Amino acid sequence: MSGRFEAEGTGVDGLVLLKRRRLGDERGFLSRLFCVSDLAEFGWEGGVAQINETGTSYRGTVRGMHFQRPPHAEIKLVTCTRGAVLDIVVDLREGSRTFLSSYAVELSAGNGLSLLVPKGFAHGFQALTDDVRMIYAHSMPFVAEAEGGLHCQDPALGLRWPLPVARLSPRDAAHPMIATAYPGLAA
Repeated sequence: MSGRFEAEGTGVDGLVLLKRRRLGDERGFLSRLFCVSDLAEFGWEGGVAQINETGTSYRGTVRGMHFQRPPHAEIKLVTCTRGAVLDIVVDLREGSRTFLSSYAVELSAGNGLSLLVPKGFAHGFQALTDDVRMIYAHSMPFVAEAEGGLHCQDPALGLRWPLPVARLSPRDAAHPMIATAYPGLAA
């Protein structure tokens, strides 16, 4: 336990699942979403460059698999504040022991979990409920020229979505499948 967060192993190098501690009484609770000093122990570097919120209206919708190329690679802290999602990440780091390994976890408003995603990972999620809200804290600002993505249904990734994939954005539907000899992202 570090301050307000308890880490759980994921089996993927550098990827940390965090359980947020809730303080509460009969009125409700307080749960810290971000604390730079607590998260530094788990790999967070620097401050927060931006915080984004997404809203996803319909169950089954998939967003992703997105990443930022170096030197604009980012660390992300991903939290679901309404509804529930299956959150999936894929290790794209060249030379990583867990290269192309994926990790999936349900994040929900009720389970108090956040995913700390290191640099060099593709990230996406599927809404398990209607009306989902997600909050992302990013260590680096978004740079459009550094944006990348992989197709969420690429057989080479072997991602298992619990519902039929629905409502892909035109951008996400156009993401490429990885090449057989995909080299990964350099550090």
